[in-house]
Amino acid sequence: MSEQPPEGTRSIINGRLRVQYGGFWIKVYDPPEDTLAAKKKLIEALTRRLFNHVEHGINIPGKRLDEARAAYENETNPELKRIKGGMLAGALFNRAADIFTKLVDLQAMGVDIEQDNPLMRQCGGCLQKALELGKLVNHLSGEEGIDELWGEPFRAFSIPIDAFYESRYIKIAQTMRDIDRLAHTLVETFADNPAFKHIGPLILLYADAARAKCETLRTDPGIFNIWPAFVVAGEKLSRFSPTLPARASRAQLRMAEEGLEVLCGGTDLVTYITRARVPMPLSTKQFIDRCNSYRERWSSRDCNPEAVRVA
Repeated sequence: MSEQPPEGTRSIINGRLRVQYGGFWIKVYDPPEDTLAAKKKLIEALTRRLFNHVEHGINIPGKRLDEARAAYENETNPELKRIKGGMLAGALFNRAADIFTKLVDLQAMGVDIEQDNPLMRQCGGCLQKALELGKLVNHLSGEEGIDELWGEPFRAFSIPIDAFYESRYIKIAQTMRDIDRLAHTLVETFADNPAFKHIGPLILLYADAARAKCETLRTDPGIFNIWPAFVVAGEKLSRFSPTLPARASRAQLRMAEEGLEVLCGGTDLVTYITRARVPMPLSTKQFIDRCNSYRERWSSRDCNPEAVRVA
């Protein structure tokens, strides 16, 4: 068995430059020139991505930063304070984007902008504070927050763009790892369950499509094949129907219903981390525990899978 190449190794595979992290060969994209204008576009894209994946109502304009801060600082109810903290984080993000936009405009007019410029420091401070408050914000599913999404704009601001791109490949590899963990867990969960006899290949097909989607930028021409394949693979899972005997017992019906709920939950979680392109470790652990619990109960005396026969 050949040894794994060092992390960060690049190689042409099937005519495409790829980089190896965590055992995955990930598509490499050329980073833009490291300028303020390029960083502005990158931070804007990362900010839009953030707001697309977190709970609603926190995309507060930067011009309302003082209002958002006052609302957060004056709130005493812990539940309300969490939401207002997310709104303040959103306002801080947008204030940083406002500052960066003006700095780029000044640079376009020939004004030199140094890294120690007071507005640059203020921009970095806004992103740093937003990162701290971002821990209060949940994913749009209502489950855990995704710290990585809050940290990426600050990282893009703080380090060269090529270094930022490299850090993204590492996160994509970690995301692919969790996609595979979830897929293999689902396959094992239903492996001995005759009602879900043919689900395994559909799960693995969805995982393959998810990894391809995870590594592909929207600007890549291949997205017109990769995104549809991902959607269709998910639709096939959503249409799956367990095979039960004509006179299924109440226990068999309940286990089939719960199995579909588990399958739906796993499909949703793979979708969330694929689209966000970062891991969701807490949700992944909780889902694996849920699968283990389901499998143990299905294998119990009252719900023995041997009792299920194909109609």
